Amino acid sequence: MPITGYQIKAARSLVGMEQVALAEKAGVSANTIRNMEAYGADRVKGRTETLDAVTDALKAAGVTFIDEGMSDGGPGVRLGK
Repeated sequence: MPITGYQIKAARSLVGMEQVALAEKAGVSANTIRNMEAYGADRVKGRTETLDAVTDALKAAGVTFIDEGMSDGGPGVRLGK
């Protein structure tokens, strides 16, 4: 599923996680997180393994990513139960 920079930033905000903390949990640099979030509304491009590590870390914190086709308002995130 394509993930946008805004989704990563919003997901991080939902769980109260700083960029550095997410980077540590995903095993990437904080600069990588900043670069991903800088994509804004565009799809994050880069290595699949890196994006998977970031999204997996956020999912482990309770975030669910919503695909553009799954909602009326476009891509998003929500906090799981």
